[in-house]
Amino acid sequence: MAVLALFWGSGFLWIRIALQHGLTPVQITVLPAALGAAVLLLLACSARQRLPRGGALWRRLAVAAFFCNALPFLLTAYGERSVGSGTAGVLHATTPLWSLLIGLALGTDRTAGTDRTTPLRLTGLLLGFAGVLLILAPWRESGGISTPGALALLGAAASYAVAFAHMARALAGTGTAPLALSAAQLTAAAGLSAVALPAGGPLNPFSGFSGADPVGLAAVTVLGVACTGLTFHLNYRLIATEGPTSAAAVGYLLPVVSTVLGALVLGERLTVRAVAGTAVVLAGVFLVKHRPKPRTVVPLLTD
Repeated sequence: MAVLALFWGSGFLWIRIALQHGLTPVQITVLPAALGAAVLLLLACSARQRLPRGGALWRRLAVAAFFCNALPFLLTAYGERSVGSGTAGVLHATTPLWSLLIGLALGTDRTAGTDRTTPLRLTGLLLGFAGVLLILAPWRESGGISTPGALALLGAAASYAVAFAHMARALAGTGTAPLALSAAQLTAAAGLSAVALPAGGPLNPFSGFSGADPVGLAAVTVLGVACTGLTFHLNYRLIATEGPTSAAAVGYLLPVVSTVLGALVLGERLTVRAVAGTAVVLAGVFLVKHRPKPRTVVPLLTD
């Protein structure tokens, strides 16, 4: 869990470093997907897991790759041009809040086998977004956080929520081994992202990687190999060995890791308001992900 949280949570740091050393958001989208796909393809081959076949499954994988990889990678890289890596990690932690909001809007949210959402989860939803407002402080003229960048990061979190809903409905139970399925998804993401390279516009003048220095290339390599490829693999291993509850608990550590690394490595300023907002967001996420235990009915013993 500690290694997974470190790899996953440090991704925001590596994105920020890559941006500072000459890479564009589009390049930061393509390279990690390609490197992560290469890592997972090697792991799948070593485990003798074959890639899925069939056009229908690959079309579903392409949708998952767009919303779970290509789009959020691009939005995150764009957002971190003006928002610190620590704040980026906190805004990404709002994914469960978006999942609940989407479920309420579509009427697909279910709580503990019932057709209603508990007041506790609704409270968590409101609390989580109140924490986001506390961090962004739109009422302050010099809040220090770019609104377009913050909106891009929130959009990335919402994109993950859409992806998870799609993957649960369209990819669960396909019979394909997890490593092979992940490798196929990242391969599709690399292909989708590469299409945007020539048309990157102001985000990417398609000048190759001439503007990137060795530090930027090293950062994006770590981002692709460790924070994308190995993270996928470790997450599946954690689910298999410790169960989904332990895997979900890693999500609470990501904002902590990103905030601490941002302060220690990049010297990002930690304010009381930002720390308080982070705590409020995590409290809201905890309530949203909370599932009440089913009541156990104990029969009365009579003579």
